[in-house]
Amino acid sequence: MVSPAIALAFLPLLITLLIRYRYYFVLLYRAVLVRWVQDLLTGLSREERAFQYILTHSIPGDPQSILDTFDHWCSKVEFISNIGPKKGKILDRLLEEIRPLTVLELGTHCGYSTVRIARSLPLGARLYSIEMHEKNAQIAEKIIRLAGFDDDTVELVVSPSDEVIPRLREDYGVEHLDFVFMDHWKRCYLPDLQLLEGSGLLGEGSVVLADNVVFPGAPNFLRYVRNSGLYELRLHRASLEYIRGIRDGMAELVHRGVK
Repeated sequence: MVSPAIALAFLPLLITLLIRYRYYFVLLYRAVLVRWVQDLLTGLSREERAFQYILTHSIPGDPQSILDTFDHWCSKVEFISNIGPKKGKILDRLLEEIRPLTVLELGTHCGYSTVRIARSLPLGARLYSIEMHEKNAQIAEKIIRLAGFDDDTVELVVSPSDEVIPRLREDYGVEHLDFVFMDHWKRCYLPDLQLLEGSGLLGEGSVVLADNVVFPGAPNFLRYVRNSGLYELRLHRASLEYIRGIRDGMAELVHRGVK
């Protein structure tokens, strides 16, 4: 049994760790413990609970209302790792500058970033959004349609990204991508970027924006981008969505064209 004197000696260290990593403990509580309890109490998934809240608290056909309601739920009710409003402004600015006509989103999840992208697209533009989990895709489609976007603007593809990317040209008629937003599994960032390169869908001026490259992080992706010579890289520093105090960042890649 540990003596009181030894326990007391470790108390300052424990307090220091709790203070230093307090935001990570908050994230653990909100993202894991609260979710687990609510899953048991409601019998619904976190994504289903988010949709119910959005359905009853937002204005149909109003993308900004959908996003504001989503942000409120994620910051005040339960945590979901969307891009969020602060990093979302970086996405908004890029879309306004580029005015892309053909956009690919990797990782639809509940459709937050899909709605955010779709509302900023010029007339005639098309967004292909890829989600591998069928249940999440079903919820995302409801939220996307609730925001007022039809199949002509947003096409939701339910399949793993590494299966869809090689078929974009043949199955969907995509010849070139103006903008790509990555917010799926971080381990997929690098292989999917290389698939896009190999498929010839990225060319001079194509922009890739990758979220969460600092936390939880995508070091192999960043290392490749820095060393490849194919891209101009800019890292947008930010905090993790809905959790202040945890450093994060978004990588903006601009393709330089064929070597």
